[in-house]
Amino acid sequence: MMFPAAVSTGLRLGLAGAAIAACVTMSGCASIGAATGAAAGIATGAVTTNPAIGFGVGIAVQAATDEIVKRTMKSLHNDQQVMIAVTAGMSQVGETRPWKVKHTLPVENGHGEVRVLREFNSALASCKEFAFSVVDGDDAKAPAEWFIATACQQTEGWKWASAEPAVERWGNLQ
Repeated sequence: MMFPAAVSTGLRLGLAGAAIAACVTMSGCASIGAATGAAAGIATGAVTTNPAIGFGVGIAVQAATDEIVKRTMKSLHNDQQVMIAVTAGMSQVGETRPWKVKHTLPVENGHGEVRVLREFNSALASCKEFAFSVVDGDDAKAPAEWFIATACQQTEGWKWASAEPAVERWGNLQ
């Protein structure tokens, strides 16, 4: 069946948009940059009838979107690390306290416990080593993973001080 050129272009754009929407809803944040870049590239290429311009716009939009997602995720992870460090800083050795972060958007919320294992001083700062759990879900029987980290007191308050094994939890987004 043959369609007029305008209908054919509109149909192609609609199908591409539907495919992109399906990709985004099924694969999460990792593919948002690729999906938005593809959508922008297809739309630009169709409007300008120049695939090179569409390709360039698609790459630029993908790069910008990936950077925005990366910065947003880093900020959300930082909220969890700050809450855990502050909770450890308020606790005494051997004490266990709950921690919880709830964002406006239901993304990267977290909760668990912080248990201070030891306190030590260096020439630069007062620090605490602690174990913290991250509970997977809100169910009472939800599994918890435990990690070890260090926080040190700075002029702005207690700050996350260790790189390992937090990388295991947050990837390289410390």
